[in-house]
Amino acid sequence: MPSFGADMDAARFVQWQVKPGQALKRGDVVAVVETQKGAIDVELWHDGTMARLLAQPGQEIPVGDVLAVLAGEGEDWQQLAAAPVAATVAAPPAAPPTQAQAPPASTAPTASVAAQHARMSPAARQRAQALGVDIEALAAQMPERVVALADVERAATTAAAAAPSRSTAMRAAIGAAMTRSWREIPHYHVGCEIVVEEPLRALEAFNRDRPVNERVLFAAVLLRAVAQAASDTPTLNGRFENGVFQPADAVHLGVVTSLRGGGLVVPTVHDAHRLSLSELMSQLRAVLERARNAQLRSSDLADSTLSVSHLGDLGAETVQGVIYPPQVALVGLGRVVLRPAVVNGQVVAARTLHASLAGDHRVSDGLVGSRFLAALTARLKTLEPGS
Repeated sequence: MPSFGADMDAARFVQWQVKPGQALKRGDVVAVVETQKGAIDVELWHDGTMARLLAQPGQEIPVGDVLAVLAGEGEDWQQLAAAPVAATVAAPPAAPPTQAQAPPASTAPTASVAAQHARMSPAARQRAQALGVDIEALAAQMPERVVALADVERAATTAAAAAPSRSTAMRAAIGAAMTRSWREIPHYHVGCEIVVEEPLRALEAFNRDRPVNERVLFAAVLLRAVAQAASDTPTLNGRFENGVFQPADAVHLGVVTSLRGGGLVVPTVHDAHRLSLSELMSQLRAVLERARNAQLRSSDLADSTLSVSHLGDLGAETVQGVIYPPQVALVGLGRVVLRPAVVNGQVVAARTLHASLAGDHRVSDGLVGSRFLAALTARLKTLEPGS
């Protein structure tokens, strides 16, 4: 089970999209899991042949547990399917013996066996599996009769009503991740005001004769400049894990995105420093659409190296961010405001925005953060939309 962020410990497995023996390539969607952020398509990271499917619908699976066995090039998938799978989590220590011990494992019926023998109609059993209803527990509640389809539906509805809403669970997960950030990361903040008349005029000229669906938003201009400035200051671009900072060899920008139903996700624009403005806009539009339609893929959430929180369209002039672990920096961007500014030695009315950087003192300091903001300002001044 991959991790889709610092706020994730486990996910509920929903369904497989592949079968054993199926040849697959890197990037293929193989399964769907449910997190606080919604349904996520799980993609493969390697080519291979699916040998064995281990996860079952309805299971709550911790991050790092095995979902399936994939045969690599030259491996016999049928042999791998028959081989035992190594445990990914250490078994809990055996309880000390007591006078009233349970029967030996060889004689005690397992939950799966008990579930198979539960008195339940075939339609009810199939529906219970689809809804994730505990067959054995439901059958135990009505030992005098066969469990019907209506019983399963009622149990699923009751469980859904008792469970916390997704927005509540997401808010709790966000709170846990930000609490961890404040507890573990010694933050510092730096900021500056940037005159953005030149890039805005360049963008307006670039968009003037383009169809509406091909126009580029100023948000894409800002993200590209952030990515290029991060490439200039690699100490801010990477991940701090196991007590060590690992700089990234590419800038994968996490874009903090609010969801219509409440909560946040941070989908990734990969290789943002290498994309043209039009390419970045296309990737940004696609990943935001997937985020807001609850159709995110695992690659959208897995490997961002620097996050950006841009609240300008909501009216905020300044953003003082909280770093999203295990990253070591977060860039905050406010809204564009017309205000007095000194340009070429004269006070003029100019469009400006406030940029901030939250940094991790374990890896960098205010001097590095200031260099980043200087690089960001320079990148915006030299914007060439067509490049």
